Amino acid sequence: VTKVNDPRFSAEEVDASDVNDIRALIRKAAPDIVVNAVDPRFVMPIFLACEEEKVNYMDMAMSLSKPHPEDPFNKPGIKLGDEQFARAENWMKNGNYAVVGMGIEPGMSDIFARYAEDELFSRIDYLAVMDGSNLTVDGYDFAPSFSIWTTIEECLNPPLIWDADRGWYTTEPFSELETFDFPDGIGPVECVNVEHEEAVLIPMKVKAKEVRFKYGLGAQFIETLKTIHTLGMDKKEKVKVGNVEISPRDLLASILPDPATIGNLMHGKTCAGTLVRGLDKAGKPKSVYIYNVVDNEWSMKNYGNQAVVWQTAINPLIAMELIANGTWKPAGVSGPEWFPAQPFLALIEEYGSSWHIREESTEGITI
Repeated sequence: VTKVNDPRFSAEEVDASDVNDIRALIRKAAPDIVVNAVDPRFVMPIFLACEEEKVNYMDMAMSLSKPHPEDPFNKPGIKLGDEQFARAENWMKNGNYAVVGMGIEPGMSDIFARYAEDELFSRIDYLAVMDGSNLTVDGYDFAPSFSIWTTIEECLNPPLIWDADRGWYTTEPFSELETFDFPDGIGPVECVNVEHEEAVLIPMKVKAKEVRFKYGLGAQFIETLKTIHTLGMDKKEKVKVGNVEISPRDLLASILPDPATIGNLMHGKTCAGTLVRGLDKAGKPKSVYIYNVVDNEWSMKNYGNQAVVWQTAINPLIAMELIANGTWKPAGVSGPEWFPAQPFLALIEEYGSSWHIREESTEGITI
């Protein structure tokens, strides 16, 4: 707030894990909408507080998953967002809305999927959200540009995949390694299957034979995460060390640099996009990568924020504008692909960003 130096902004301290504490703040502030931009561990307390106070809600990541207790690498347990969608009827009865997963991924990536179905494809055989970058951080061999707690959660959980014939299923972490050539000079990056909200949300509204999320982690990053897992440093449960108890993952997060503070040490670009393969509106083979790229030097110079943070932050702002002017009319619990994509995409440039479509090889697509 001090940095922004604008009388329209104020700050309050709140325990994001305490539903009653959040409810008290909501009553005090009387907002039109609560935008949840904190760690996904706190999604449900904030979501429930909004439900109970009958106030609208938006987030950029959904409630956490729980692996299948007996067969975690084949069957899903509790999926990302299941806890939120289970309460959709309550939100409808209250006459309020909760727009979930409205960041960059999930968020803009889902809107790209909706756009592909509406405008480009008559049949979607394969849809993969492909995330990659060539970001480096001065002085660090391992410094995630996003929350390390969340990075560990999504990368080491069983990846979730949608198959139209099979339904949702899971695999081993880091499965199906492939090298994808990212645009705007980022180049080839090793990508693997990762658990992510798009594999839940997109099949709920977009008709596709297969949906997955692949993260361009790169070989070194993948090996580091595997080592973290081998050493047990990914565990969320607290362990006793001397006279204190601490979660190994929390300890790791406290040692690594805060992603929000390393923007001036970062170099390179980050890319979020949706790869879609199938048949175009004329019934001919088509494959495209619809994407958004942000250069860290540009975002730091113009906004004082590193690329991944800035790329995520503009999307709930665009969504709120579309809701405020009546273009989007959310009700109950909904995701980004519940709404028409064109109005959102038309505003991206007004918010200082851009989106592009790259034609891809149609090899292997059958009519």
